[in-house]
Amino acid sequence: MAPTHVLRCCQRGLAWIPVIFISLVVCWSYYAYVVELCILTIRSIGEKIIYLVFFHLSFGMFVWSYVKTIFSKPANPSNEFCLPKAEKERYEKEEKPEFQQEILWRAATNLPLYTRTGTGAVRYCDRCQVIKPDRCHHCSACDMCVLKMDHHCPWVNNCVGFSNYKFFILFLAYSLVYCLFIAATVLQYFIKFWTNELEDTRAKFHVLFLFFVAAMFCISILSLFSYHLWLVGKNRSTIEAFRAPVFRTGSDKNGFSLGFRKNIVQVFGDQKKYWLLPVFTSQGDGMTFPTRLVNIDPEQAPVTLYPEPSKSATDVTVSPLSESQNRLLSNEKQANNVEDYLADDNIKSAESETITVSMESES
Repeated sequence: MAPTHVLRCCQRGLAWIPVIFISLVVCWSYYAYVVELCILTIRSIGEKIIYLVFFHLSFGMFVWSYVKTIFSKPANPSNEFCLPKAEKERYEKEEKPEFQQEILWRAATNLPLYTRTGTGAVRYCDRCQVIKPDRCHHCSACDMCVLKMDHHCPWVNNCVGFSNYKFFILFLAYSLVYCLFIAATVLQYFIKFWTNELEDTRAKFHVLFLFFVAAMFCISILSLFSYHLWLVGKNRSTIEAFRAPVFRTGSDKNGFSLGFRKNIVQVFGDQKKYWLLPVFTSQGDGMTFPTRLVNIDPEQAPVTLYPEPSKSATDVTVSPLSESQNRLLSNEKQANNVEDYLADDNIKSAESETITVSMESES
């Protein structure tokens, strides 16, 4: 046990190396920009003030969002999704998977679940011993189930999910602004040092290196930021982008998409004044999500779903069909009625033609 515990502590310590590296680079960039560029290189007082004001604004928002992304604890499923003690003991003693699924189906009857495994089974984490809510996944690095898990990011040493996804997006946005601002304002002095218009001083190395580092990070962050903006607009996580969630009707990569505006609001909240601030404003509790396939109508009676015999023999109550599905069913019924009506007319017309022909032959 002791070596395993020591190994786990070493892994946790090593996981902070990328965060320490980023922190050191940011601290050096602050010194290089403020001291070496603005104080020692730039001669114009007005230019110094403007650069320093905008630099500290972008620097402050970048650091704020970065710290919030790192230290926001990942949200976990509530006790509602844990198996009762008796059911848990039965599940652990049961060896056959089909009977284990019966236990899970029974426990999931009153839970707000719409997604399943690829085989149609209840999503259950044996490690955490919890029924997984929709969009919840187990993170092996954090060793826990994370609500609306997107991915585990080594640069923040944290799992990006429901509790800090907005902070992560803002962190990418403000780090991009920070790098763009540095690259744009340093460019002219980079050219002057490169062409020897300015005398060689200690600031030359810092200014040249600062431009290269800012441009390099800007390119890498831009691609990542653009990708996550696309994911927000589609209301998908990184995991769902590679493996579509499975619903009652099958897998659907757009199952949680509610339209571009509602998708944005679900992550950033309905109050636009807080969108650019790293404060938590995301909608929901992370365990239930509206879908475009199922709209809950409290006035309709719930529909009882009978799972396949190989999976369970227990009734599972799920939400009613959406309006679009009801409309499709009614349209199909109307189409069937029209076809039956036309078929009856054809039969009657055929019978009348037969009678007419027989009468003419008799005459």
